[in-house]
Amino acid sequence: MLEKQIEQYLAKKVKNLGGVSLKLTSLIGIPDRLVLLPGGRGAFVELKAPGENPRKIQLKRMQQLRALGFKVYVADSYERVDEVICDVLQTT
Repeated sequence: MLEKQIEQYLAKKVKNLGGVSLKLTSLIGIPDRLVLLPGGRGAFVELKAPGENPRKIQLKRMQQLRALGFKVYVADSYERVDEVICDVLQTT
């Protein structure tokens, strides 16, 4: 399975929930997607092929975002995407 396939799955799932999944490309190390769901719920998601890990700069950016209070996830499978979306939906 390719990272691109997982990214497409995430975008489709979010759209089906009435949300948007914005692709972020302008900053080095920033997570791939900003997921915004109804009710003011949101999170950053870094997508990887199965078994791959974030690079050092990506880990640094994720740490910075978490320190600011944002939810940040890494997803490397359809199952993990489902878990991420479930967790984001439970955010108040």
